[in-house]
Amino acid sequence: MKTALVTGGAGFLGSHLCQRLLNEGYRVICMDNLITGDAENIKHLIDNPNFVYIQQDVTKYIEVEDPLDWVFHFASPASPIDYLKYPIQTLKVGALGTHNTLGLAKAKRAKFMLASTSEVYGDPQVHPQPEDYWGNVNPIGPRGVYDEAKRFAEALTIAYHREHNIDVRIVRIFNTYGPRIRTDDGRAIPTFITQALRGEDLTIFGDGSQTRSFCYVDDLIDGIMKLMEVEYHFPLNLGNPEEITILGLARLIINLTASKSRIKFLPLPQDDPKVRRPDITKAKKLLSWEPKIPLTQGLLSTIEYFKHKLKIDN
Repeated sequence: MKTALVTGGAGFLGSHLCQRLLNEGYRVICMDNLITGDAENIKHLIDNPNFVYIQQDVTKYIEVEDPLDWVFHFASPASPIDYLKYPIQTLKVGALGTHNTLGLAKAKRAKFMLASTSEVYGDPQVHPQPEDYWGNVNPIGPRGVYDEAKRFAEALTIAYHREHNIDVRIVRIFNTYGPRIRTDDGRAIPTFITQALRGEDLTIFGDGSQTRSFCYVDDLIDGIMKLMEVEYHFPLNLGNPEEITILGLARLIINLTASKSRIKFLPLPQDDPKVRRPDITKAKKLLSWEPKIPLTQGLLSTIEYFKHKLKIDN
């Protein structure tokens, strides 16, 4: 039986990855310090004999006795509300956490996958964003702690591949949503759904003309599993190229929740990207992958999860 370590395994994406790896016959070691993760996300996995949970900060020395076939480094605050609250921890998990997990992969002769992000492109001047675009990032702006942590993590991952011949993968994840994303995550979809279900005003920053592309979590995990099987060591975009304005998203969620909420406009935060859409040409070619779940279908599934979490009756 193959064994995989998933850092950030109690987080939104990490918990879905843990579950999928178990389904695929892996023994899974989940590591999380719960700074933004939630033990509830893995509660249904605890009794599985092939699942082990270790509460640990990956910026500290990592010791795992078991042999490892894969190390998935998914630990990091990932939403603006989190990395603005934990700026130094965000930088440390991108730097020290990546260094520690790469060192572990080297010691165990394991394959390594880094969860990077579309935020490495910053406020892009190229649209849609291909992997060979170097980005437009403000390194000392409020978002820089996350953007630069991930850019450094990518550089370190490639350095370990070139210097130590570690078999690495780098997935640049574009906005992903679905069940288990936190209701107070702070990003557009969870915020809008929570506000709509509670009958509160939906808060839009700016005039809502900025665009995003949203990928349902099951589609993303499918892409990650396919990437495991392909020897490609450089960054690869995974996301849904279907683009929607933030205002259009707010209106859609109000409609799907049958909410009486109204829309409230607030000032746009510094360095907020105006556009965000992945070029997934490489993923299509290398993985024969593209998202299948339409936005409306994914939102309905997420809304049902939020109703349960917020204890809101139908």
